[in-house]
Amino acid sequence: MKMRSVWKDSIRWSGLIAVITLVLAAIFSMVSTAFLSGVGWAVGMLIVFVIIMTGVFFDMIGVAATAASEKPFHAMAAKKIPGAYQAMLVTRNADKVANFCADVVGDISGVVSGTAASAVVLQLTFAAGSGDGSTLQFVLNVIFTAVVAALTVSGKALGKTFAITKSTEIIYQVGKIIYLSENKLKIKIFKKKVRNMKNT
Repeated sequence: MKMRSVWKDSIRWSGLIAVITLVLAAIFSMVSTAFLSGVGWAVGMLIVFVIIMTGVFFDMIGVAATAASEKPFHAMAAKKIPGAYQAMLVTRNADKVANFCADVVGDISGVVSGTAASAVVLQLTFAAGSGDGSTLQFVLNVIFTAVVAALTVSGKALGKTFAITKSTEIIYQVGKIIYLSENKLKIKIFKKKVRNMKNT
């Protein structure tokens, strides 16, 4: 019975995350396209870098959520420290937080950064006086693809190391952001009653 409930919850979450991914991917794509249109290749490169760092940042949060222990936040929550209760909920829902941050936002950032890099390559090719399909475009495309991949992989590697060693501090900061969104902006992230998703 418990296993069936777990599967139902997993299927429900998978369906929800699929819809969220579809919406976020469309938003990311539209925003990056809007920013890239009408700007020079130098600004375009900066935008690509920001997209890559966004993916690295959220991947780090996802890893920290799975690495952090819930126990340190118990005493903090008992003292009514702002953000402690929300940080505790993040660790309890570590699988979903990691799925959203690392898989959804992280993977979308990877796809969008690749598309944005192709647009920058095209702008740089035209700026150099060459056309679409030229040898210069091919060379630049290979270089940019390699650089984007290297930055993404190395950035996530560093982020994972930092996330594992500083997981409690990172999740507490995330908890404070959630606390502010729930109390100041009235945007609810977690329900008040949640099932324990992680062993304490």
